[in-house]
Amino acid sequence: MKLFFILLFSISITLGQKLLIPMDITQNDHLKAYGIAFLTLKKDVNVEWLLNYRDGSFLVDHYPFIEKECQVRGVTFETVDGNKALSIYGEIEQNNMDIVLLEKAPKVAIYTPPNKQPWDDAVTLALTYAEIPYETLWDEEVLTNGLSDYDWLHLHHEDFTGQYGKFYRNYHNAPWYLKQQKQFEAVARTYGYWSVHEEKKAITQTIKSYVGEGGFLFAMCSATDSYDISLSLENVDGVHSVFDGTPVDPKVQSKLDYSKTFAFTQFKLLTDPMVYEFSDIDYPPSHIPKVRTAESDYFSLFEFSAKYDPVPTMLTQNHVGTVKGFMGQTTGFDRNRIKNHVVIMGEDPASDQVKYLHGNFGKGTFTFYGGHDPEDYQHFVGDPPTDLTLHRNSPGYRLILNNVLFPAARKKERKT
Repeated sequence: MKLFFILLFSISITLGQKLLIPMDITQNDHLKAYGIAFLTLKKDVNVEWLLNYRDGSFLVDHYPFIEKECQVRGVTFETVDGNKALSIYGEIEQNNMDIVLLEKAPKVAIYTPPNKQPWDDAVTLALTYAEIPYETLWDEEVLTNGLSDYDWLHLHHEDFTGQYGKFYRNYHNAPWYLKQQKQFEAVARTYGYWSVHEEKKAITQTIKSYVGEGGFLFAMCSATDSYDISLSLENVDGVHSVFDGTPVDPKVQSKLDYSKTFAFTQFKLLTDPMVYEFSDIDYPPSHIPKVRTAESDYFSLFEFSAKYDPVPTMLTQNHVGTVKGFMGQTTGFDRNRIKNHVVIMGEDPASDQVKYLHGNFGKGTFTFYGGHDPEDYQHFVGDPPTDLTLHRNSPGYRLILNNVLFPAARKKERKT
């Protein structure tokens, strides 16, 4: 410990002025603060992410462009001299805190259909509001070029089982549904697949290889469980004839291969096209009326050891420990359907619902977040997009943006 403080004293002599971007309740705009961190990385300036220090604050060298951007975007910042920086480092060393050095802005991609669909994607809204650049791609790009150019991939509200979101009962005659079906079938035929669900299996395999080779995957809502279900159906027909013209394999349940999936196991499929649900992974089930209300629905974030578990600590940085719940086609995950190696990061303490989880596969990682929009409790088809200027301090949206910065820390973690 004495050596540590001697080193800090010698460092303080050379420390220049810094900017602290606090992420506690003093921050005027938490979401745009992530955009400032991302911009700083784009300018080849490192960012120190202070885990658990004032709820995950950022510390950067004092450059005029950073200060100006904070002022323009309405992001709270504080000027820190060498002595104050020394004090911060000392506090971090003695508590459940740590410093992760962010070094390079990740290249971000969103997997999303090219046509406008009658719902919005929370990640797209978050990135746009935070002014974090991203690219979009869909099946053609994935099947043709792969995903190796990207560090971080988000799966837009998607159905990887090829059942068109299981909207059949209410929307199979709707113009947007028919257009989507025609588009998906055309892409499948172009790439030599006899059905959409077989083509989607190829997409899930490509994404799995991407993660195994070191990619960072993030998914919300139905893109979480439908992705794993697709992996488990690698060689089985698990969709009703209304979707592909062929019957479900009568032994489909016994043929599921849970060893192929990322996060979920021992789940039961719901193959009835009239049921708005893929399996019993979702908790509570979408097709069963929910008894809780927006006012009573919350989930709790786990607290991890910053020095020994930096990854889940990064992903759970927030200015609150309890976050408002929100629904989706996949609202949350049944704890009894989650593999043992998966890290649970957020749960409803009153039930078996897990809201937020993380795991490793090969050289990469996956993070699944249940629900559709953190600031729209029950988002319906056709509802307008959430206006994030009204939710600039949203804890639920902060969890999304933690994930966007996470790949920047891959190469090097600095412990004080």
